[in-house]
Amino acid sequence: MIMNVDLIFKIAAIGIVVAVLNQVLIRAGREEQAMMTTLVGIVVVLTMVINLINNLFDTVKTMFQLY
Repeated sequence: MIMNVDLIFKIAAIGIVVAVLNQVLIRAGREEQAMMTTLVGIVVVLTMVINLINNLFDTVKTMFQLY
């Protein structure tokens, strides 16, 4: 199984951007928008991870012929 390092960098970049936006919005007194930005970041990363988990399960099914 080939590990895609680019995905790790993408997740790290999203985390850094969301953290910076969160701090800027909190300092500007917009806590609600900061919370929404954080939630959007989490949803984007979870979508990326869910696709990987789906691929993993498909690979396991294929490997053990569980169809």
